[in-house]
Amino acid sequence: QVQLVESGGGLVQAGGSLRLSCAASGSIFSPNVMGWYRQAPGKQRELVATITTFGSTNYGESVKGRFTVSRDNAKNTVYVQMNSLKPEDTAVYFCNMRYLGVDYWGPGTQVTVSS
Repeated sequence: QVQLVESGGGLVQAGGSLRLSCAASGSIFSPNVMGWYRQAPGKQRELVATITTFGSTNYGESVKGRFTVSRDNAKNTVYVQMNSLKPEDTAVYFCNMRYLGVDYWGPGTQVTVSS
């Protein structure tokens, strides 16, 4: 079983920055993919960014060039640095780990960008 806990959400003005962190705990012995998804009110959950154990990354189109995903394998922690934030980035951000074919999710952290 894997548990994920996010931190770092909050309120920021447009153009500002935030850094989210997500720590995974549990029995994790194999390569995995960690990352972030987000869901705004009335919208489907969408990809923000993912990163594999080996450092390969994938970004959603709307965040490319503004967000950077990274991870610390020794700490089983994934980060996303979010720069040049826009009001449309407002959403609940969920941490995800795909491990041995199973998706695990954190409870989510609210990010609100004011105009």
